[in-house]
Amino acid sequence: MATRSKRTTPKAAGLTAWRKARRWLWRGVMGVAAFYALLIVLFAVVPPPGNLYQWSESWRLGGLKRDWVAWDKIAPVMARSVVAAEDANFCLHWGFDIAAIRDAVEAGSNRGASTLSQQVTKNVFLWHGRSYIRKAAEAVLTPVMELVWSKRRILVVYLNVAEFDEGVFGVQAAAQHHFGVDASDLSATQAARLAAVLPDPKARSASKPSDFVRSRTRAILSGAETIAADGRAACFQPAT
Repeated sequence: MATRSKRTTPKAAGLTAWRKARRWLWRGVMGVAAFYALLIVLFAVVPPPGNLYQWSESWRLGGLKRDWVAWDKIAPVMARSVVAAEDANFCLHWGFDIAAIRDAVEAGSNRGASTLSQQVTKNVFLWHGRSYIRKAAEAVLTPVMELVWSKRRILVVYLNVAEFDEGVFGVQAAAQHHFGVDASDLSATQAARLAAVLPDPKARSASKPSDFVRSRTRAILSGAETIAADGRAACFQPAT
């Protein structure tokens, strides 16, 4: 007796195609996750080679001032100054400052809600600009980075990738550019001035400070002393 051949119905074909697409999509997601996990582990010990923003600025400006320095080559007051200026509760959170986020939402702004950890995630692994995709990626990667990296590692990477003037990246290049000294020789006032130009280094100057930068510098000097005294610098600078 002749056998009847089985024909694939349009519905079955569509279901098979959807399953294949879902399988490849899942593989793609896992591949991206594995790629970022590898980068996070690698950059826990190796200096990041650069980022998308730096490369675009280098192309636009024809070059950058950038020089990576180790933690022990950075004046301790510089670390305290940038924490006081950008993220006073750096040692107390796991990547997100929930209180700051709540205050920003109530004020109808995201200003001041981004932690140093989030900024490192954006600067090292992602891209600049506002988008839901970048924010979602930042929300996923930041706690993973916090889990793998020490607080000191997060801070030393931040100090080496932050922009302190147009085309000037990292505290060593910034110290030489603005004050003609190495990062290890920065005074408290110089460190506070560098921190005061953040997060708008193209509109502010550490070497030619406006009244606003001078006022912010004084506040940062006070804040750096405060976090050293009350223990909020203990996660990256043990008490002496």
